[in-house]
Amino acid sequence: MSFALSVRTAALPAAVLAALALPAAPAHAAAVSVTATVETAPVSHSGDAADDPAIWVHPTDPAKSVVVATDKKGALEVYDMTGARIQRITGDYGNNVDLRGNIVVSADDEAADGNGAMHIYRIDPATRRLTWLKDVPTEVTAHGICLYTSPASGKLYAFPNSTSGRVEQWELAVNGDAVTATSVRLWDAGSAVEGCYADETTGKLYLGEEDVGVWVYGAEPTAGTSRTKLDSTGSGGHITADTEGITAAGNRIYVSSQGSNDFTVYDRTTRAYLGRFSVSNGTAADDCEDTDGIDATSANLGPAFPQGVFICQDGSNGVPGTSGNQNFKFVPLQRITAQFG
Repeated sequence: MSFALSVRTAALPAAVLAALALPAAPAHAAAVSVTATVETAPVSHSGDAADDPAIWVHPTDPAKSVVVATDKKGALEVYDMTGARIQRITGDYGNNVDLRGNIVVSADDEAADGNGAMHIYRIDPATRRLTWLKDVPTEVTAHGICLYTSPASGKLYAFPNSTSGRVEQWELAVNGDAVTATSVRLWDAGSAVEGCYADETTGKLYLGEEDVGVWVYGAEPTAGTSRTKLDSTGSGGHITADTEGITAAGNRIYVSSQGSNDFTVYDRTTRAYLGRFSVSNGTAADDCEDTDGIDATSANLGPAFPQGVFICQDGSNGVPGTSGNQNFKFVPLQRITAQFG
């Protein structure tokens, strides 16, 4: 049957053959290019060490905002908005970090108990320094993490997740220096996961399955495990594996498409794909390549970033042909929003 069909098809005119041809897989549109204005001091460890940033907005003086970032080989770093290091907490092997309000949580899959742990800190607005409060062992080997404040209940939640594909949701209650942590949900997302973002404006949890794409779950503890797909890797998708960092700012969602050294952009309301951009070499900082974690905010962060900032981890810090310890790049957010509305 297939042989006879191929003989008859071969006799058709070229115009008919063209009409019958299957459409080619859509190619990724070229990424627009933006540049960073600030880069942080490199992390202290060499190799694949830096990973994930989280932006803390100062409650009264935006210019005094800071970035908390991971050196997963043994430190949690705090940088000011010029990229200068103002604190290093050694002994924290956190791979990812996130924060809400003054509470900072890192996910450490090197914890001695074998299951990983969440390290919980509080940041002091007067000093901009972190103070350790508690370590919470997890039921997953905590690798990635994101935090969420429920608009319905006001409760704080953390979502540690694992390269095994397991995800856990914890309710965190912080009263002074006391922390109470309660596991409220545990499920399996499939293969390796890491990047996640919990969105208070929509009540959704965005979870990156590294070789598959980005899934959208409900962020409330009663939401169950039903999900939809934001975007995928491979044919028909716009992400080049690994799917890594996920964040949102203003009316846009951003995803680190590690395999293509760029970032995909989506509408925060409709979740429609809008395009992609890369962070290229500039006069003030070099590019972002092989990026793991990202973060962004549209909040005013002072004169250098009055409309917010996008931050990317750089996996190969240095101009072409050179390399230094990894660090993080700060891009004024308006340089990106000008490209995507």
